[in-house]
Amino acid sequence: MTDLFHDKAAEWDARPVPAQISEGVVRAMLDRVSLSPELVVMDFGAGTGLVGGKLAPHVGHIHAVDISRAMLEQLATKEELRGKVTIHCQDIVHEPLAHEVDLVVSAMAMHHVEDTAALMRAWFRHLRPGGRLAIADLDAEDGSFHPPGTEGVYHSGFERDALRALLAAAGFEDVAFDTAVEVHKEDRAYPVFLLTASRP
Repeated sequence: MTDLFHDKAAEWDARPVPAQISEGVVRAMLDRVSLSPELVVMDFGAGTGLVGGKLAPHVGHIHAVDISRAMLEQLATKEELRGKVTIHCQDIVHEPLAHEVDLVVSAMAMHHVEDTAALMRAWFRHLRPGGRLAIADLDAEDGSFHPPGTEGVYHSGFERDALRALLAAAGFEDVAFDTAVEVHKEDRAYPVFLLTASRP
């Protein structure tokens, strides 16, 4: 599998947009989801750990999942995640983890997965009963957020009502949406939502 982030990983954390998104998303997660030192978390599309590193002080353990080995290599160097993280370079839709978790978090990874419904079913399977979901991604946009021809982008954001229906079909309840942050690029505003849901 081609690592589409191989050439971006080393300087990813220095980019202003990922930094802005991770700050806003984590702030929204802390507002919407109860965290505790006992929680086991899956960070889906963990990248370099921009979200996981900020959540680490509030939870027990993080399973960092990504298909980019280069991004996970950067995550592995983060002092704030030392002793708190297990790294998994795998596609959990086709190769599930051997672990259940209390919380699945993700930021800006869902649009990189072609089959959104299958991904939601995978999240549901990984959650313990009573587990929670906290997922951030772009609201539906015109395709201008990513540069033309960017590989591995399957969705130009998402309609909230369509996601709500997919989550319900996967078995999730208590679905709610908030706008976590608004990204400004070249005089355009791109809202990023945080969706929360629970597994019964």
